[in-house]
Parts: sequence; structure tokens; C-alpha cells
Amino acid sequence: MDVSTYLWFLSVCTCLVHGKPTLRKERVHHEPELSRQPHEDNQSYQYDHEAFLGKEEATTFDQLTPEESKARLGKIVDRIDNDVDGYISTDELKAWIKRVQKRYVYENVAKVWTDYDLNKDNKISWDEYKQATYGYYLANPEEFEDATDQFSFKKMLPRDERRFKSADLNGDLAAEREEFTAFLHPEEFDHMQEIVVLETLEDIDKNGDGHVDEDEYIADMFAHEDGGPEPDWVRTERDQFSDFRDLNKDGKMDLEEIRHWILPQDYDHAQAEARHLVYESDTDKDQMLTKEEILENWNMFVGSQATNYGEDLTRNHDEL
Repeated sequence: MDVSTYLWFLSVCTCLVHGKPTLRKERVHHEPELSRQPHEDNQSYQYDHEAFLGKEEATTFDQLTPEESKARLGKIVDRIDNDVDGYISTDELKAWIKRVQKRYVYENVAKVWTDYDLNKDNKISWDEYKQATYGYYLANPEEFEDATDQFSFKKMLPRDERRFKSADLNGDLAAEREEFTAFLHPEEFDHMQEIVVLETLEDIDKNGDGHVDEDEYIADMFAHEDGGPEPDWVRTERDQFSDFRDLNKDGKMDLEEIRHWILPQDYDHAQAEARHLVYESDTDKDQMLTKEEILENWNMFVGSQATNYGEDLTRNHDEL
């Protein structure tokens, strides 16, 4: 393998590491808190603002006049109403809050989109992704005979294809933005949980028996290279394995036990906040919100602290 090919190989591996969360060591995926602000509505709506808008956009809204805040909120409400029936359900509000909190994920996808959308049709087909990522390997497989197993293209290609098909909800082998986001960041999407669990098993199960035993569990986080005693934290992790990971006490983890480990059933912050916003703004108590009800209670959703406007209010702020 010549120098240029080797550098290309390293760059692709780097892309895989950063674009594919399955190669990282942080296995457990927790629901993030929506805001670090206290949820004290009798004093401040700052928690609600950051949950509904995201922290950075909430700061932007604080600089707007009440009229500007309400105008922008009206546009956001139209985007939340996915089925365009004129009502905002708790589920639609929850989906919006989750999307806002995952903005960094969508920004990451936007940065790499043009690298894969080769024909510029605003979709990324499996063939486009395969060509962009594995094209050189497919054309020159003999140059990669010495690649380590971790970055083996022969193993990663079918794994990527399986994940792509799971993310491709309509089955047309062409990913739209949301589908491609689910492909690159499966841990963020409920319908991709099976893939996250399965790939975690495949990463850690070195003997290929379809389970993760205690030594494989420890080896995923600690390389015992010097032959000395294990650190205290490793012994603690062994206790964690026997007490909390191996639920049926058979000495190993199966897929369901791995799911319980890496996808704990945390408190659903987005669901709780969506219900709270509906409860506080639903004046006719029909469990749904109209645009009018939201705008009447606009200060809970977006707020405004602007008193001195100055030049800030003349700047163009991007919509969510």
C-alpha cells in the first residue's frame, strides 16, 4: 500500500469513527436533560424556553421584542403541526422538543451531506454512500489485505448496508435527511434501537458465541497490558457485571440484557415537558393546542426580555 493510499485509508477510518457511534467506548445512551435551569414556573419560564427552543435560540429570543417573539413562534407552530390539522398534539410537541435537543446531530449531517449526495437530488442512495465510502476498496481490494479486523472493510460494508436498510423506512434504498440522520446516529432514534444493540454485541463479542461474558465486557473498556493488578474501578465494573448486567445470572449478557445496559429506561424529559406545556396552555381542555392558545401563552414558550433594542434587533437571525 503506497503512502497516498494509506493516507486515504486513514481518512476513511477517521470518517467511520466520527460518523459512526458504534466504534466508541461510551456504550450507555442516556436521555439528555432539556435544560440546566430549575423548572420553577412561578418564578421563570427559562427551563421551558430552553426545552422548546434550545439554549442558544432561547438566548436569541430573549433579545427580541414581544411582537417579534410571537411572530417567530407562529412560524414555529406551523412547523410543529406535522399533519397540518390546525392542532398541536402532545406527541407533535414531544417530537419537536426532541428534534431541538438533537440539533447538533442534524448539523453534523448537514456538514457531510454533499460528500455523499453525489447526483445532487437531495437524497443519498445506498449506492452513492457505498461508492463514496468504499469505492476505492471495492475497486482495489488487494491493497487492503493487511487492514486490522476493527477497520476491515469486508466487515464494515455489510454492517453499513444492514444499518442503512434499517434507517430507510420506505425501503427505496435512498435516504432522505431524516433517514440519513438515523443511519449516522442510530442511538438517537427509537426505531434504530435494535441495530444499536446488535452492533454493540458484535463489537464486544470477540469469541462469536452471540453473548458478552464478563471478560469481554471488561476488555471493551480496559486493556490489561502490563500484567499487574487490575485497578479498583475495573473490579467495580466486574461487580457491576455480575450484579446489574447479567440479569439472569448465567455468566453472560444476551441481546435483551445488552439493551437493558446501553439503553436504560430513563425519565422521558421531552414527554414530561410536552405534557406540561399542553396542560398550562390548553384553555379549552381538549388535550390539544391551537396556534391561538400557544400565542396567548407565548411567554411560556419563547419569552422576551428585550428592553433596549439597539443594533441587535436589526440583525437577521436564522429560523429554527
